[in-house]
Amino acid sequence: MNLLTLPNSQALTTSIRATAQVFEDPKSLALLARIQKIAPSDANVLIIGETGTGKELIARHVHDLSQRKDRPFVAVNCGAFSETLVESELFGHEKGAFTGAFSAKTGWFEAANGGTIFLDEIGDLPLSIQVKLLRVLQEREVVRLGARKPTAIDVRLVAATNVRLEEAVLAGHFREDLFYRLRVAHLELPTLRDRPGDILPLAEYFVGEYRRRLGYSGVQIDEDARRKLLSHPWPGNIRELENAIHHALLICKGNILRSEDLQLSSIQLHRQRPDDHAGNSFGDPLQQALHLLFEAGQEGLYDHIEDTVVRTAYHYCHNNQVQTARLLGVSRNIVRARLIKMGAITALK
Repeated sequence: MNLLTLPNSQALTTSIRATAQVFEDPKSLALLARIQKIAPSDANVLIIGETGTGKELIARHVHDLSQRKDRPFVAVNCGAFSETLVESELFGHEKGAFTGAFSAKTGWFEAANGGTIFLDEIGDLPLSIQVKLLRVLQEREVVRLGARKPTAIDVRLVAATNVRLEEAVLAGHFREDLFYRLRVAHLELPTLRDRPGDILPLAEYFVGEYRRRLGYSGVQIDEDARRKLLSHPWPGNIRELENAIHHALLICKGNILRSEDLQLSSIQLHRQRPDDHAGNSFGDPLQQALHLLFEAGQEGLYDHIEDTVVRTAYHYCHNNQVQTARLLGVSRNIVRARLIKMGAITALK
């Protein structure tokens, strides 16, 4: 079995990242073949895929197949830092560059020198940082905050996103020149539901991993459980499958994992396909509501609709900006800016 795993995956039990990736399904094998063609070059790579599909695993595999495999691999989540800290984290700072900068600090780009830097959720980068990132990629040098001289670097960039950056470019939230600089080579990761041939091999792998951690002897997955695994849509992808197997092993009896042991998510996927008709059961109520608004002749209608969509999604996600962004398929910065504009949160939140 073609298998990828994260290093020290046992320490990632609360992570939303996928900790294993297999290539058994035809779509996965096609992806693997594309990776093997792209990886040996030094081209920037953009990885596109839903949360939990294994973007970091793919990025690490690109690094391992490149000429930089013996050099550092540095993974950075762009959504994990506030706008005030992200520049310092990426590019470093000198002592006294800002309040609290008691000593100089190396940024992630310098830490990855000679190797690969992986920028996850790159769509969350503020526009001001996107400009500086573009310059780093063009000039192959970084300037620490508070520094006067640049530092030369030799880094390959692999970026990832779970949103369509093309839409962010059209909306003015992502720089077009940076988008094309990133998209020299791109990899689209299929969802787990779109590669059913990987579901059972992954399930068997996770059974083996958690069985050993729990100190169990051999555990078998019965046929009903296998059918249940194959029929589930897996909105959380590989990470959801791993969690489901872990929980099932905690409650299963007699070293048999049964269908009733699998407590699967009830979240349903209502993604409109491109070939859906405009008059389907999901489109009609929305169209009717829009027609009523058009007839009312309200001023500032577009802003009103956008505010309503963001506010409603924000409340649906229990006031979680990251989840709201994922639900709407946009970056967290877009959601945050809109919430501030409508007064739903303060700029300091």
